[in-house]
Amino acid sequence: MNHLLDGYHEHIVAAHKQPLFLLLVGFITSFVGIRFSVRMIRAQVRWWPGNITPGGLHIHHMVFGLGFLLVGGIGVFATNGGHPWIDWFGLCFGIGCGLVLDEFALILHLDDVYWSEQGRKSVDAVIFGILVTAVLLTGYVPLGVVPGQSTRWGLVAVISVNAVVSIVALLKGKVWTGLLGIMVPGLSWIGAVRLARPSSPWARWRYANRPRRRRRALRRERLLHARADRARTWLFDLIAGAPDKVPAHRAAAHRVAERMAARATAHLDAQHARALARRSARLADRRTAALALGRTGHERPAGGAPDPARQALAHARRRAVRAGRHRSYGLRTASPVGPEPHTPYRHPRLPHPQPRRPV
Repeated sequence: MNHLLDGYHEHIVAAHKQPLFLLLVGFITSFVGIRFSVRMIRAQVRWWPGNITPGGLHIHHMVFGLGFLLVGGIGVFATNGGHPWIDWFGLCFGIGCGLVLDEFALILHLDDVYWSEQGRKSVDAVIFGILVTAVLLTGYVPLGVVPGQSTRWGLVAVISVNAVVSIVALLKGKVWTGLLGIMVPGLSWIGAVRLARPSSPWARWRYANRPRRRRRALRRERLLHARADRARTWLFDLIAGAPDKVPAHRAAAHRVAERMAARATAHLDAQHARALARRSARLADRRTAALALGRTGHERPAGGAPDPARQALAHARRRAVRAGRHRSYGLRTASPVGPEPHTPYRHPRLPHPQPRRPV
C-alpha cells in the first residue's frame, strides 16, 4: 500500500497530473455508474429508483452532464486554476464528460437511439475519450512538455507522427487499431498500411477507381473482419448492454415517413370505400328497377319511346349528384305498385301551363 502511495505521489502529484488523473477517474466512474443505472431501469428492477420524470418530462442524464461540465469549466477560470480547486473541478469535469458522451448518439442523431444499433456510437465516443485522457496521463503534458523542464522535441515529433498515422487508420475503418495505436505506438502503423474496410471513408475516396483493391477489401471483410465484429459486439454487449432487436425509437425521418404512409393509406382506403359504396348503390338501383318492372309487367313502349321508370331513375341520380350527396341518399324506394311517373319541375309563383288542345 505504501508503495502505491509513493508511486502516486511520484508519478501523479509531483508531475502535476493530479487534476488530469481525477478527471479520468470521474470520467470512468460516471460512465460505469450511469450504464449500471440504465441497465437496472431497463430490467425494471423494483428497488432501483428509475428515470427522473418530473411532471411527466423525461430528463436525460446528458442534462446533468452539461451542468457538471459548466461547473468544472467555469470553476477553473474563476479560481485561476489554483489548488486545491483545480483538483475538484477536474473531477467534476470528468463526471460531466462521462454523462454527456454516454448519450453522444442522441446528440448526433437528435433522437432517442440509446438502445438501438446507432447507440453504439456513444460507447465508441466514451472509449475514445478515455483512451485519449489515459495517453495524456501516461505520457507528458502536453506532448512531452513539462513545466520547468526543457522540451523534448524528438518525443513531440514521434507522438505527432503517431497521431497522424492513427487518424489514417481511423479513416480506413480500423477503429480499434487506431484508438489503441494512440497508446501503443506502432500498432496504428499496421492499420494504416493495410487495406481499408469497404465501408470506410478511405475506401470511398481511394477505391472508387480501383476495382481490384475493392474486391480484395471485400474478400478480406468477409473472411477476417466478420469474426472481429462478432467479438466487438460481444464486448460492447457486456459493457453497455445488448441493443433492441427492433428499435423502440426510430429516427425522426422514419417516424415522419411512417405517418405520411399511414395518412396516404387511410386516404386510399377511404376512396376505395366510397367506390364500393357507389358500386353497391348502382347495383341496388338496378335491382330495384328490375323488381319494379317485373311486378308491374311494364315493358318498353314500341317505337323507341322513352321508358318513364328509367327516366325517373336517371333524373333522381342526376339530382343526387348535383346536390353532392351519395347516390343512394337521393333515391326513393320504388313503390310496390309501380314506378312513379316523372313530373316536371314547376315554379311555385309561375302559372301552370295549360295542356294544348288538339286542333
